[in-house]
Amino acid sequence: MANTGDISRTTGWQGAVDDWSGDKESFTNVPWGKAMMWIFLLSDTFIFSCFLIAYMTVRMTTTDPWPIPSEVFALTVFGETVPLLLIAIMTFILITSSGTMALAVNYGYRGNRKVTAMLMLATALLGASFVGMQVFEWSKLILEEGVRPWGNPMGAAQFGSVFFMVTGFHGLHVSIGVLYLAIVAFKVWRGDYESRGYEIVEIAGLYWHFVDLVWVFIFAFYYLW
Repeated sequence: MANTGDISRTTGWQGAVDDWSGDKESFTNVPWGKAMMWIFLLSDTFIFSCFLIAYMTVRMTTTDPWPIPSEVFALTVFGETVPLLLIAIMTFILITSSGTMALAVNYGYRGNRKVTAMLMLATALLGASFVGMQVFEWSKLILEEGVRPWGNPMGAAQFGSVFFMVTGFHGLHVSIGVLYLAIVAFKVWRGDYESRGYEIVEIAGLYWHFVDLVWVFIFAFYYLW
């Protein structure tokens, strides 16, 4: 069998056995922090998948009428009712934040710490704006529409429980991400990673892109269905 540093590998069944038995090579050249973040995101994927599957199951089996999301989440602007206006703005904000986060990773690997920090702060501000809009959305639904986790005057009681569970869990992730990005941005600006490199920026980016991607599924399944 070739040395660890040798590019050549044993072929056939013996090569497969060597590859699988040499578990110490499984994460070769993968930073510990990045590997742990991928494992965390994988576990979170299972949780969000369970939430969305539970929502679809409830939606298809309930005998009570399910409220129409485009009507429930409509906003009145200049006397005109605009369906899903706030949700569309929230989605646009998160998609934009993915772009600023990707730029932050790019400039981080270029070694431009000031631009990296500013882009991360911009991403955190966009995330905070999203959370603020979600607070407005919740308050409108609770105070004006009378929706509760245990009841819903517009139809199926499960509408409220699923809504607060799914969007609340996602909003918690966004809030944690905002704090995480702000702390990392401050440390980048201060120059704490000059000697170690900027892999932490990419790791933070993995988390943020995951949060954005999850929202796309929530938007598609909950608000558009």
